[in-house]
Amino acid sequence: MHRRNGWKLFNNQDFITGRGGISVTGDPSSGGNMLLFNKFCLSNKIKNRTRPYLFLAPAIVLLTLLMLYPILVVIKYSVMDNVIMNKNPQFVGLSNYKQVLSDGIFRLSLGNTLYFAIMSVIFHMAVGLIFALLLDAKVVNPIVKSMMRVIYILPWVFTATIIAIIWRLLLDPSGVVNYVSGVLHITEKNIPWFSSTKFALHALTFVNIWAGYPFYMVSILAGLQGIPKDYYEAATIDGANDIQQFWHITIPHLIPIIVSIAMLDFIWTMQVHPLVWMTTGGGPVHVTEVLSTYTYKLAFSTYKFSPASASGVIILILSMCVAIFYIRNQKARD
Repeated sequence: MHRRNGWKLFNNQDFITGRGGISVTGDPSSGGNMLLFNKFCLSNKIKNRTRPYLFLAPAIVLLTLLMLYPILVVIKYSVMDNVIMNKNPQFVGLSNYKQVLSDGIFRLSLGNTLYFAIMSVIFHMAVGLIFALLLDAKVVNPIVKSMMRVIYILPWVFTATIIAIIWRLLLDPSGVVNYVSGVLHITEKNIPWFSSTKFALHALTFVNIWAGYPFYMVSILAGLQGIPKDYYEAATIDGANDIQQFWHITIPHLIPIIVSIAMLDFIWTMQVHPLVWMTTGGGPVHVTEVLSTYTYKLAFSTYKFSPASASGVIILILSMCVAIFYIRNQKARD
């Protein structure tokens, strides 16, 4: 402790900063010193409040440049008259949205997208749950279980391009699937799975289910391993069988995880593009056209960038509706 201008200055662990700082004691009638003291306290408060935002600043800048700014530009393009191709585009309001919504191909692609997303989510959940239960079962040999983990996770390792190439070869009219089904007399003739108006959308959905179930499997397996074993032991003592334990213990504990990953999966599946583009390209005759391929073709095949922007904004609105439910679900869990 030492003196300066009649004031006592000393280190204090609890005053002003809470972490050790300088406190000032002296004559309270000295207005100039009290003003300096108040400024010192105020500056510390400002620093403490702004410090977290300084750490977040780099991420905020990147998100603004890479996400927020492009979204705003697309929204601007959606209300203009054929931007990029038109040298002096004019404001046309919602006419691009009316054009897109009145397009029969858009409505077809919206229906295909909803079918593709809903069926994918349902079967992702079912297949992921079954495989997670198998990997969590005690009756399975540990060595076999380790091999199953590797095999089951493989689809998640491959990129969309590799998955598309693999399944185009397997589902080719002269491929393995048609050969095996012919040998087993399941089908009488080779089926062009990806070029058939009857089977293309179902084949594409099956491929997406195969590619996406490991995400559910890993998430549900983590949830299963987090359920206390005491619940099962108590249920066994009370006379509950395996099915009753599954419905009354396992499922209630997994519902928060399943709901969260289902909503995320629905958002992701609605925006799937590489897999569809690499397998069918939206054909044949728009049978597998989804919102992403419809928007892509509008922009880069017909060069109608304003309607394509309007279609992109519609996809954004649909995704945000599901995202709002996801955020509310997460807040409810917290």
